[in-house]
Amino acid sequence: MNLPWAEPYRMKTIEPIKRSSKADRELWIREARYNLFNLRSEQVYIDLLTDSGTGAMSSAQWAEMMLGDESYAGASSFYKLKASIEELFGFEHFLPCHQGRAAENVLFSAIIGVGDAGAGKVVPGNSHFDTTKGHIEFRKARAIDCTIDEAFDTQVEHPFKGNVDLGKLESVLSSHPREAIPVCMLTITCNSSGGQPVSMANIRGVSSLCRRYGVPLFFDSARFAENAYFIKTREAEFADAGIRDIVRQMFSYSDGMTMSSKKDGIVNIGGFLAFRDEKLWQEASTFNIMFEGFNTYGGMAGRDMGALSVGLREACELDYLEARVGQVAYLGRLL
Repeated sequence: MNLPWAEPYRMKTIEPIKRSSKADRELWIREARYNLFNLRSEQVYIDLLTDSGTGAMSSAQWAEMMLGDESYAGASSFYKLKASIEELFGFEHFLPCHQGRAAENVLFSAIIGVGDAGAGKVVPGNSHFDTTKGHIEFRKARAIDCTIDEAFDTQVEHPFKGNVDLGKLESVLSSHPREAIPVCMLTITCNSSGGQPVSMANIRGVSSLCRRYGVPLFFDSARFAENAYFIKTREAEFADAGIRDIVRQMFSYSDGMTMSSKKDGIVNIGGFLAFRDEKLWQEASTFNIMFEGFNTYGGMAGRDMGALSVGLREACELDYLEARVGQVAYLGRLL
C-alpha cells in the first residue's frame, strides 16, 4: 500500500487529552442517555464528529490574531479579509457573518424575502445542506434536489458525485416562472451527499443554464479548496493548473457565495457572503446589520477576520490539500 506524505507542517503547541477506562466510558454514555451529543468534550478521546471549526490554526494565523483591529467601523482586519476574498474569488462586495448559516439567513432574507415571502418559490441545487434547506423552507419556499442519481448509489464509482443533473435542473427552470426561482444554490463540495465534489464542466453547465433562464447562481463554498483539489486530480483539463487558478475559474461562473469559514477558512468561527452585484449586496447589508452587526465586522471579532484572511490563502496550498485528502484516503483504504 502506498503511504501518504507526512503532514507538511510542524506542531508547536499541544493540548493534553484524557485517557479513560472502559468502565468510565460505559458510565458516561449511560449518563448521556446514549446520545453522543450529550457527552462532554473531555470525555471523548478521538473526536470524529466534525472538522468544522475544531482544528488548529497556523502560526501565521495566530500572528494575525495578535494584530486584530477591533474597531467597530472600518477595522483594518476587515480590509485584510476583503483583499483575500477579492484576490481568491474575484468578488468586490462582501459581508462578514458569524458563521455559514448566518450568511444563509442574510442572503435568503434579501433574495427570497422574510416571513411567508417564499410561498410558491423554489430553490434548485445539489443536495442542499440542512441549514440551507431549513432557511429556504422557513420562508415557505421549497428546495429541489437536482443531484445526479449516481450520488445515491454506493456501489457506483463516479469522480464527481456532487454534480447537478443538468436535465433535472433545466426541468425545474423551464417549468417555473422566473420570479418563482430567486436563486440556484450549488454546494462545493456537496456536504449532504458525502462531501462529493462538483466538476468544472458541471459548474459551467449549471452556470450556462442559470444565465439562460436569468436565475442568479450562488455557491455554498465551505469546502471550495477541496473541490478545487478534486478538479485538479480528477479532471484532465486541470491536471497542471494551480489550485488558486482553479478556484478563480470556479467562482467566475457564479454570482456570489456563502461561506462557513470553519471549514476551508481553517478558523474556529466565522463566515461571509460575497456578491458580484452591488445592488444585491446593498439589499443584503440591511439584513446583515439587523442580524449580524455593522458591515465591517458582521458578528466577527477583528482578530478572527485577520486569521481568516490568512486561512483562506493557506487552504489553497497544494501540500496542505494533498495531506488533508490523502490521510482520509489512506484511512479509507485501511478500512
